[in-house]
Amino acid sequence: MLKQLLFGAMFTLVVFGGVQAQEKQKTTAIEKKVDELLSKMTLDEKIGQLNQYTSRWEMTGPAPAGSSEQEMLDQIKSGMVGSMLNVTGADATLKAQKLAVENTRLGIPMIFGYDVVHGYKTMFPIPLATASSWDASAAELSAHIAAVETAASGIHWTFAPMVDISRDARWGRVMEGAGEDPYLGSVMSAAQVRGFQGSDLILENTIAACAKHFAAYGFAEAGRDYNTVDISEYTLQNVVLPPFHAAVDAGVATLMNSFNVIGGVPSTSNPHLLRDMLKGAWGFDGFVVSDWNSIGELHNHGVAADLKEAAYLAIKAGSDMDMEGYAYIDHLKELVEEGRIDEALIDDATRRVLRIKYELGLFDDPYKYSKLDEEGLVLSEEHLAAAREVAKKSIVLLKNENHLLPLKKAGQKIAVIGDLADDKDSPLGSWRAQAVTGSAVSLLEGITNVITDNSAVVFERGPVFVSNTPAFQQHLQYNETDPSGIEAAVELAKKMDVVVMALGENCFQTGEGRSQTDISLKGYQQELLEAVYAVNKNVVVVLMNGRPLVIDWMAENVPAIVEAWQLGSEAGNAIADVLFGDYNPAGKLPMSFPRSVGQCPIYYNHFSTGRADDTGTVFWSHYTDESNEPLFPFGYGLSYTSFDYSDLQLSANEISANQKLNVRVTVKNTGDVDGEEVVQLYVHDLYGSIARPVKELKGYKKIFLKAGESQTVTFELDSDDLKFFTAWKVWEAEPGDFNLWVGTNSQTGLKGAFKLK
Repeated sequence: MLKQLLFGAMFTLVVFGGVQAQEKQKTTAIEKKVDELLSKMTLDEKIGQLNQYTSRWEMTGPAPAGSSEQEMLDQIKSGMVGSMLNVTGADATLKAQKLAVENTRLGIPMIFGYDVVHGYKTMFPIPLATASSWDASAAELSAHIAAVETAASGIHWTFAPMVDISRDARWGRVMEGAGEDPYLGSVMSAAQVRGFQGSDLILENTIAACAKHFAAYGFAEAGRDYNTVDISEYTLQNVVLPPFHAAVDAGVATLMNSFNVIGGVPSTSNPHLLRDMLKGAWGFDGFVVSDWNSIGELHNHGVAADLKEAAYLAIKAGSDMDMEGYAYIDHLKELVEEGRIDEALIDDATRRVLRIKYELGLFDDPYKYSKLDEEGLVLSEEHLAAAREVAKKSIVLLKNENHLLPLKKAGQKIAVIGDLADDKDSPLGSWRAQAVTGSAVSLLEGITNVITDNSAVVFERGPVFVSNTPAFQQHLQYNETDPSGIEAAVELAKKMDVVVMALGENCFQTGEGRSQTDISLKGYQQELLEAVYAVNKNVVVVLMNGRPLVIDWMAENVPAIVEAWQLGSEAGNAIADVLFGDYNPAGKLPMSFPRSVGQCPIYYNHFSTGRADDTGTVFWSHYTDESNEPLFPFGYGLSYTSFDYSDLQLSANEISANQKLNVRVTVKNTGDVDGEEVVQLYVHDLYGSIARPVKELKGYKKIFLKAGESQTVTFELDSDDLKFFTAWKVWEAEPGDFNLWVGTNSQTGLKGAFKLK
């Protein structure tokens, strides 16, 4: 037995060593090729590699003569465009690539980018929903299938994952991220990078990922998109940056700048972020792309007098590629000729862009991504099945009084009410890439697919929610003038055993540019809910939304609430799987739900204050008209069964810096239904060189237990898990006392204590 173990260990070392050697050899070969090509390039050609344009005409046809499109065409043919975005489809990218490869002096291929956020044509749940699964494999699978479809459509690069931490539901882009917690955000960040990029970018079913937005975009003041950010170095290091660091550790190919300033310095021209940390301390060797014209917007921020100065600041700081800013293509050459910037800066940026193109295999075959079978790989049955599976895992059960759920498939008359119930478009979500409009399975379709007697299901729309279905760029026009439909819905509800109401948001209510000061139900949805509930108390609300909502009346009165988010192509089927008990929900919230919008931003891992406790007087930190606590906390989610936590054990009361602490807890399924539970570990560092959060997520495990089954769950903590960016501006674990909790959400759990020597 010992010989077998030793042989196994030796074999592993040999294989691992061989893989390392191959990787080193491959990296060395690529670096040699990059250096050779760079030595042949003129300054103009180098700058061209740093220039990115969006598609302005159908690439499958000629550019309009005498137009700006013709100028772009000429620049592509002369090697002055290194990348394009929004060129979609294998035919279009093939023709565009030929313009560059077959007309330029050196034949350098372009890299094609696109916003593939939660699917290309097969839509998976929005990222905030996927984070609710607390399942890294679900996030990785979602990204992998998106990569397969994107690559088959001729595209090399996605502007995802968005890894911004945000604590403010007013910010519309919370739907693109993993919520409020840096630990969960880091897990999801790394998983998505692995899914997009696979084991090797040379493979045809992989695309380059782009972690965005670097950095602190999710902390925009008042939740208003593109707004100022003013946070401490502590918050930047301990909360904002960990998911980016996780992406870099996972090998992410690129990063994207954020639009905001941090302490008055725009992220796009922030050398501390880009040169010192990202490319310095973290050793990132990919490239940084600006967000759309974020270099040009340095003028708007008031730090650059003109576009030339903006180009100077951005390239000095470490921004490598200019997306739609025209700053680099128009001004970098004269900045070099004037001696204001060293050509070595241009060389470094160009080298980084070329490196990714070599890693993608574009120099070996510039057309490889345009040769795949798009029809056979896009919207396949296998992909749709995977989308349904991830969608099921992303649903969070918020309330279920009197076991109203799951519903019966027979012998129960069900009213389905709400404009969103037969909406086949909103479930696709915002940032939907090339999704086919109206292609999602609606909630109504999902329910009728399950019910054995379709006559037992009757639908009433109620008031129209949105008066028109707008394009992505338009603002929604909520129906606030025509309540017709409420009376018919009420009459139906009177006759039925149970009412399923679809309420929430149209998919374009959240997303970029969709910040809101009012995050309650819009239109006549609240009036509809209250009218229906008045005549039938057996109401199940299915929330379909892209952000946490203010639903205080609903939470107090309605017996069953299912948080279904915007779940993608198979939304209706996945929701029906949960409603009828074919899948026992196990999702947990990645963001706190506020009781009132006035609580925003609200988050579990806050600091204590000097007056945190109720003193019995007015002089403590509180609201006079609302609780301090969230309506539903981070990590919260119910099941159709129940779980009991007991017998918390710590392997020691005290550990040193090089020791590990084992934390054990027994979890038992005390109900009569098999189910999954996300067991969560939180830690509080009681006293530090700076104030520490009241709780921080440090680990979690998702387990499956049959009815009546118990399992001992073990966590391992060491000093690395306890490190933070201290008052001394270093990452270290400070000796002292710690509390910990193991439980089902951030507000409950069995408590223990230990000391770090």
